[in-house]
Amino acid sequence: MKTNADAWTGTVAKKSRGLLDGSNLYRRLKVRLDDGTQVDVKVGRELWNQLKVGDRVVKAEGEQPRRA
Repeated sequence: MKTNADAWTGTVAKKSRGLLDGSNLYRRLKVRLDDGTQVDVKVGRELWNQLKVGDRVVKAEGEQPRRA
């Protein structure tokens, strides 16, 4: 399981958003990492709006994901 402290790179496989708790809109990406595994990543609106399926995403250790 990846944590916020881990570094990884991958490709956006799916975008989703929803009101999981009834009041807050959560934006999630399913990212296929370079090693073939998939992770679900919660992201902010700005990054979510920038990305589309197939885009590359990079996450440095201890930082938030960003578009590659």
